[in-house]
Amino acid sequence: MNKVTFPNACQLMRWHFHPVGFEANMDAPGSMVARLFDRASGETVIAIAAIPCATVMNATDVERIIEAIELEVETFIPRRSLYLNRA
Repeated sequence: MNKVTFPNACQLMRWHFHPVGFEANMDAPGSMVARLFDRASGETVIAIAAIPCATVMNATDVERIIEAIELEVETFIPRRSLYLNRA
């Protein structure tokens, strides 16, 4: 199975969420904070903390993180999930 480093996983997530902006930082050795934002205005769509991750992940881990972010958007900002679906 392919392994990716945290920076490469973030790039995969940026491509997935494009054209919506995506940025992430590890806030602890085993978790990250992710932010989706409107590229035109810089407005934060959602910021999510304490997402489990690692410095090296496999493709399944990255997919789970993407699904968790999408679920958070659908749960807490239903109108915005329509915005993301245009991506």
